[in-house]
Amino acid sequence: MDIRTHKWFNVGLLGLAQGFALSVWFSASAVVPSLKAAYGLSEDHAALFTSAVSVGFVVGTLVSAILTLADRMAPTRLFAICAVVGAAANALILVVEPTSAAVVVLRFITGASLAGVYPVGMKLASSWAKGDMGFLVGLLVGALTFGSALPHLFNVLGGIDWRFTIAAASAAELLAAMFVLFMRPGPNLAPAAPFRPQAALEAFRNKPLRLANFGYLGHMWELYAMWAWIGVFLTQSFIVAGASDPVLWAGLATFAVIASGGVGSLLGGIFADRLGRTTLTILAMGISGICAATSGFYFGAAPVLVIVICLVWGVTVVADSAQFSSCVIELSDPNYVGTMLTIQTSTGFLLTLLTIHLVPAFAAHVGWQWALVPLAIGPFLGVLAMARLRAHPASLKLANGHR
Repeated sequence: MDIRTHKWFNVGLLGLAQGFALSVWFSASAVVPSLKAAYGLSEDHAALFTSAVSVGFVVGTLVSAILTLADRMAPTRLFAICAVVGAAANALILVVEPTSAAVVVLRFITGASLAGVYPVGMKLASSWAKGDMGFLVGLLVGALTFGSALPHLFNVLGGIDWRFTIAAASAAELLAAMFVLFMRPGPNLAPAAPFRPQAALEAFRNKPLRLANFGYLGHMWELYAMWAWIGVFLTQSFIVAGASDPVLWAGLATFAVIASGGVGSLLGGIFADRLGRTTLTILAMGISGICAATSGFYFGAAPVLVIVICLVWGVTVVADSAQFSSCVIELSDPNYVGTMLTIQTSTGFLLTLLTIHLVPAFAAHVGWQWALVPLAIGPFLGVLAMARLRAHPASLKLANGHR
């Protein structure tokens, strides 16, 4: 048997590609402490490093959805082209002034390029699904989560040289382009769809899809703001607790917290395939919402306790992520799955623009102890949306009838 036709060989390559490609998302955010020390980077400029990627991603996904690129182009080719563009834009940060507007523009381009990576990767994963949709998409989101955490590890390994982190993330995304070109889509990949811009509107016209997307919005209200600022929260908490070398330990803890989501995503996929997507999403959002709502009370506590709670938060905040995408895949017209996934991610990341800026603004008024508490609003509203989807007859299409 030709190994290149084997399901797990191709899914494995896709997982590596997705994880390495997403390392550029937080590459600039991870080096903010170093840039602040070396160049006097302001809090507002630092926030732009992350939000510019989100803006670029939203614009990229909207253009992709309107043109139905994810359903009209060969997905592996689209993924590879976008990965190369993202790697180049990220690497160019090394040759411009770190505090200049050029960095923000490059971060925007990086985000726009990822519109051809993240949702396209999920479509490729679903093409190999056979009763294990939740696990496969969960595997991919787990790889994405690990990739998002990689810059924090690069940052620790590179010491105080922020250039190492940027260069390593770009190299990882180039490897992603190579990996995805070696993989083959699965037998469930739908043929290229005709150009139909109005197809994107089905994401909110169709009630079951609308509820799944509302649940996803609740999840996204919390996720990326938590990832973007958990490092600052942990650093400040460790300083208050009197920990030795709080910046180093916070960096390692941040990597662990974000990377733990990969485990949560895999376990969430297995659980959802067997017991139901709405069950898993409601449970995960309930736990992560509690972690956010109570964050002010464990701030400054013993670092070990804070890390344990944040690891639980890191696992549960991502455990449901893939299941919103799986819901969309199972509830959508097969010919426009790529477009529906693109619309879902576009609206979700548009919302993250608000919460990523909300956290530091809120911190300026109440301090970092309470800065992450407002993130609990999203998951609690998301629970309500998924409970309504569970009650809808169309939910029987989910997870082979497990809802």
